[in-house]
Amino acid sequence: MQDVHDNQAQGRRDFLKCMAWAGAGTLWLMKGGVLHAQPLGDGAGAAARDASFSFAQISDSHIGFHKAPNTDVGATFKEALALVKKQKPTFVMHTGDLTHLSKPEQFDTLAGLVQGANVGRVFYVPGEHDVIGDNGAEYFRRFGERQQPGGWYSFDQGGVHFVALINVLNLKAGGLGSLGADQLGWLKNDLAGLSSETPVVVFAHMPLWSVYPQWGWGTDDSTEAMSYLRRFGSVSVLNGHIHQIQQKVEGTITFYTARSTAYPQPAPGVGPGPGPLQTVAPDALHRYIGIRDVRHVQGKDALAVTEEALS
Repeated sequence: MQDVHDNQAQGRRDFLKCMAWAGAGTLWLMKGGVLHAQPLGDGAGAAARDASFSFAQISDSHIGFHKAPNTDVGATFKEALALVKKQKPTFVMHTGDLTHLSKPEQFDTLAGLVQGANVGRVFYVPGEHDVIGDNGAEYFRRFGERQQPGGWYSFDQGGVHFVALINVLNLKAGGLGSLGADQLGWLKNDLAGLSSETPVVVFAHMPLWSVYPQWGWGTDDSTEAMSYLRRFGSVSVLNGHIHQIQQKVEGTITFYTARSTAYPQPAPGVGPGPGPLQTVAPDALHRYIGIRDVRHVQGKDALAVTEEALS
């Protein structure tokens, strides 16, 4: 029986990897940490229509970047926000790298684009590009939540508990993310009073599983964080940073990484290292960038996760 489950899990990973590079959309129903894939279309829309609330994830806008394969990341971010608005989510979560070099004018540009798009409430976590030079002071002044001195926070929506973590300060050797003892202690206390039946959604910029540590695609102390989450029947962990869709299932925890709204990066281990995938032709770029729409049905242990490319 274990071999069957392993084969199914591998099949889901392979399918998701193929969908990422094809740029197509997929509806994912999550039940007890296991995803069931359904191609987007009329049936997919019906499956999510009775959602009690939804939220959109955008990531890695890299405002200020102006090289191949995308010389106008502001334009593609604006397109992504228009797609978000069309979905009418309850709120939006940006999972980091708002800017490319954490310059005040880049933060200004992003704030103006978000305000102009009128997409409603937006929550943020920083990426490593947002904390360059000042350890995130400019980011936290503009976009940080005020719940905790370290900037991490949580909130509840429609019976789901959301946790926003910060793992881009004090990066470890090789560029791996780090949560740190203070944040881990807070996370343990934040989750302690919740029923194990409470669905939990965790956001951070860098992956909280080891996608490819050789490129810094992981978080050094994520194992301890996951140990606090394993008692819950439904946990979704959403990250950015690697600019492509990857997925992993560990028991009741499902990890997702997201597309960028700016540019794709190579698949893990393909090529000399991470960075903008410059071989993408301008007329093909929109197939590799996009947003994620997530819908929750009250009283059901299921999240419908839809990947939307800009093409």
